[in-house]
Amino acid sequence: MKSVSSILARFLHSDAQADRVVPPSGFTAQLTLFAAGAMAFLAVFALALSLAAGRLAEQWGNELARSATIRIAAPAEQQQAQTDAALHILETTRGVAQARALTNEEQAALLAPWFGAELELDTLPVPRLIEVIETSEGMDAAGLRLRLSAEVPGAVLDDHSRWRAPLVKAASRLRLLGWASIILIAAITAAMVTLAANAALAANAQVIAVLRLVGATDNYIAQAFIRRFTLRALIGAAAGMVLGMIAVLFLPRGGDETASFLTGLGFQGVHWLLPLLIPPLAAGVAFVATRMAARRTLEGLS
Repeated sequence: MKSVSSILARFLHSDAQADRVVPPSGFTAQLTLFAAGAMAFLAVFALALSLAAGRLAEQWGNELARSATIRIAAPAEQQQAQTDAALHILETTRGVAQARALTNEEQAALLAPWFGAELELDTLPVPRLIEVIETSEGMDAAGLRLRLSAEVPGAVLDDHSRWRAPLVKAASRLRLLGWASIILIAAITAAMVTLAANAALAANAQVIAVLRLVGATDNYIAQAFIRRFTLRALIGAAAGMVLGMIAVLFLPRGGDETASFLTGLGFQGVHWLLPLLIPPLAAGVAFVATRMAARRTLEGLS
């Protein structure tokens, strides 16, 4: 059995006679290089999208799972007393790491997108909000609701479970869309390489006929096309990958205070190494596509 290294060395070895079968330049070469480069460029962004969506889903899941909100809807004269009572309950509730009532300025900032920055809370019956941060063990939401209903009648606990799941699901779907895009890009690359290989084979039908007359086997002829188109795809994909990584590198970055998804679209840590897999994968797709196209076309020329 041949070793992987010997097979690779044979594949990379240049055969001048066989390479004459495949035109070194022209439409098919340009099409292969451009298709591989463009698809690799798009694959970098699809990969960045998928990884960013995965980070977003994990971030939303972790942050929202450890937070809750208590809304105090009570008459103005009772609101402060009920707020203090709710805070006292939270201090003795297991699983609560931190609890604080939002200030008027903070609540006004939350309502500013809808009511404007000049909103006066005194003019509206706005409930008091209490921010609750849970410990890693979490709290008993059902038990806390019972205590609040008994001691603070105007308190309503929202543990974010109603809208946390849809957000995490949406981010997970976006990650799945990114991986689906990568698969689609691979399929398009295979189609373009197949088209270019078929065009090259058709253009060299007379040369192939002469090679057969002098004893060249179909395997020998096919190997020439496979090698040339695989290397073209590898070179084009490498160029597209580099351009894609440079483009991702210059995307705007948001600070810790920024929750925007677009400012977090990029690679982090060891994920910068993942795009390096794109060129060899593109070469593998081109190898399979050219092999199938060459076998099928050579059989048709028999």
